[in-house]
Formats: sequence, C-alpha cells, structure tokens
Amino acid sequence: MNDLLHPTMPILMVDDEKIMLKSFKRTLNYGGFNNLILCSDSRHVMNILHEQKVELVLLDLLMPHMSGEQLLEEISRQFPEIPVIIITGVKELETAVSCMKSSALDYIVKPVDEDRLISAVSKAIEYREMQQELLSLNQRMVLDSLKTPEHFTGIVTQNKEMLAIFRYVEAIAVSSQPVLIAGETGVGKESIAEAIHKCSQRKGEFIKISIAGLDDAMLSDTLFGHAKGAFTGADKPRKGLVEKAMNGTLFLDEIGDLSMQSQIKLLRLIQEREYFPLGSDEIKRSFA
Repeated sequence: MNDLLHPTMPILMVDDEKIMLKSFKRTLNYGGFNNLILCSDSRHVMNILHEQKVELVLLDLLMPHMSGEQLLEEISRQFPEIPVIIITGVKELETAVSCMKSSALDYIVKPVDEDRLISAVSKAIEYREMQQELLSLNQRMVLDSLKTPEHFTGIVTQNKEMLAIFRYVEAIAVSSQPVLIAGETGVGKESIAEAIHKCSQRKGEFIKISIAGLDDAMLSDTLFGHAKGAFTGADKPRKGLVEKAMNGTLFLDEIGDLSMQSQIKLLRLIQEREYFPLGSDEIKRSFA
C-alpha cells in the first residue's frame, strides 16, 4: 500500500479576502495539506501558473479585477489538466453551477465547512492522479521496453506476460492509491511491492509486515502505535508502521487472515485516510 494521498505540487488558493485564505490554510494544514500557495490578487494567478506547477486551484468566485468565472475560463484554456474547485456564496450559487457545467470540478458554498473542504481537495487530487495514471498506463502499455529496468532486477524473467506486468507497475507506481497484489504464497508478491516502491521514487522507507496471526490489539499497536498508558507497560507513546512509512510504502502481507474488527480498521485507514493509535481518541491522518 503506497503512502496515502501526498500531493507533490502545491495547492493554489485564490481569494481577495486574506482572512479567508488564512482560514482555508488552517483547515488544509489540519487535513495534512501543507504545500500551499496563497494569492489575494486574481491578476497574479496566471503568472503563478506559468511559473509554478500546481496540483489544483481553489478559486473564489466573486473578486475584484478579475472574477472567478474569468479566471476559470483562462485556466481551462491554458491549463486544462489542473482541477479547479469554486468557492462561492449562496447568492452566486447559480453561477457556480454554471461553472461546473463548464469545466470546474467541484464547488463549495460559504461559510466553508472544514470537512467538506478537506474532502473536496482530497477527491480533486485523487481525480487528477487517476487522470495521470490512465495517461501513463496508455503510454507505457504501447511500449515494448521498460523505462526503469533497474527497478526489476530482483525478478528474473523473460516471460512476455511478466514484462507486461512490469510496464503496468511503472504506470501505476506514481499513484498514491492502495495497490492490491494477489497471488499464491511464493509467487513474488513482495518483490512486486518492492518494485512498485522503487518505481514510485518515494523518499520514505519500504516497510513490510506479515499480519497473519496478529490479533486485533497487536495489529492496532503494530500499525497505528499506542498512546502513553494505553496498557500495562506502555510508559511512553509509540509510533506505528503507518507513521513510519510516511512518504514511503507500507506492504501488508496476508491481509486475508485479518479478523472482521481489524478489517474495519484497515478499511477506515484506506477510505478515510485516518486512524486511532491504541488507547487514544485523537484522530491521526495518514497524509504525507
């Protein structure tokens, strides 16, 4: 499982009200998004986009000098690959819907709900990643050669089907989405996981663990860590493997042997990107 959702490019936030920008910044920082560009003058937006690659744009609709509608049109024309989320007041809702029919990916109504903002940004990044993954997959699958053959030296093969799998690995490795590797014991699932990690060029570690035979408490402690005093002998907090694998890859072997309770916790980690250390009621987020 590659490290969850970690945009490598900044998020550009555009609003003429600086107090709103600061509010958005606090919310996104809480959600684990720290690579941000704040812009309070709409006239500077296109220059920023020409000088700096960005992950997505949060765009206020009603601004002086250049409105959100005008900017959306320019961004869509010059940078169609960049998702745009419109921030709008209730009175401009009809215009926001019109923007959605045009090219905006989503819209959020003021006053902005924190969870709604984090969710919208997360989905926008996932959407862009899926676009990039599909493009990369199409490009890689038409080629007969590997872009990074050195990442597959641990697997010796000349089989055409395996080489096609290697090209697929190169294509999907850039994604932060979880990857399921299926196969019988001994077929090389761990080797494929290591290849995915190498192809992803993530700076963090490759962390592997077999979770077969772990009960729910042991699994929670291993993956999520524990708070001080969580159980007898827990005299200090402990980080789990999820946190240790930040900016890297976490490989969970034998997930089919998990208890139902443990599966629910793992599903929450994958879907909601959050977890609770053992003995703590404080949510931790699995963002980079």
